[in-house]
Amino acid sequence: MSDTVLPRRRMHNGMLDTLAMVLVLLGIWQALFAYAGGVAITPPLETFRYAAGLIASASFWPHVAATMLAFAYALLISSVAGVALGLWLGLRRFAGDVAEPILAALYTIPKVTLYPVMLLVFGLGLSAKVAFGVIHGVVPIILFTLGAVKTLSPVYLRTARTMRLTTLQTVCRVLMPAVLPEIVSGLRIGFSVTLLGVLIGEMFASQRGLGYLIINGISSNNVRMTTAVTLLVILFAVAANALLLWLDRRMQPA
Repeated sequence: MSDTVLPRRRMHNGMLDTLAMVLVLLGIWQALFAYAGGVAITPPLETFRYAAGLIASASFWPHVAATMLAFAYALLISSVAGVALGLWLGLRRFAGDVAEPILAALYTIPKVTLYPVMLLVFGLGLSAKVAFGVIHGVVPIILFTLGAVKTLSPVYLRTARTMRLTTLQTVCRVLMPAVLPEIVSGLRIGFSVTLLGVLIGEMFASQRGLGYLIINGISSNNVRMTTAVTLLVILFAVAANALLLWLDRRMQPA
């Protein structure tokens, strides 16, 4: 009996905590509107109404499609390149020890300083948005994967050498299953920052997309547009991150 009651109680408490947090955030949002006024932000109820109108509008979905396309490409490139480089650097301990602090230092550089160069190289359009997303997302995935391989028990690699596995076989049959939970954690972080990079790229290098709608709303002083699109992006990011967090927890050892 207790084995079924305890998980239900935890789920109930978790739902109550989530509801309380949502109410607190809505209260803070309403307080910010009361303080700053309609020139800076719209109140929650008005924002939800405007967002619902955007969702019902046919002209809104091409912007969503443009953002999702760029985001899908950027996330795919970041994930594949990040995991591959992380595994490669992890297998080569000296190269990993040298690369890790360099990558961490490079990631602290404000990405806005790279935007003029990225625009010159990739121009305006899809390629620039994808590039902006990749430079945000690939490094955290590399670092998470590299850290997972470095902390892996040496017995795994010794077993692979004993079985005379090739490097590719060692990666596919030994390393990937062993470090998969940490890789999922890295992908969860990479997901968020890649989306951020794509949105910022759309603000600088696109005439279509959710980021373009946000910056266009700011430049035209359309506060309702800016607040509503920002809300929709946040809701999407929170929902996707919650799904990835659930997957991350399911994959962690008990």
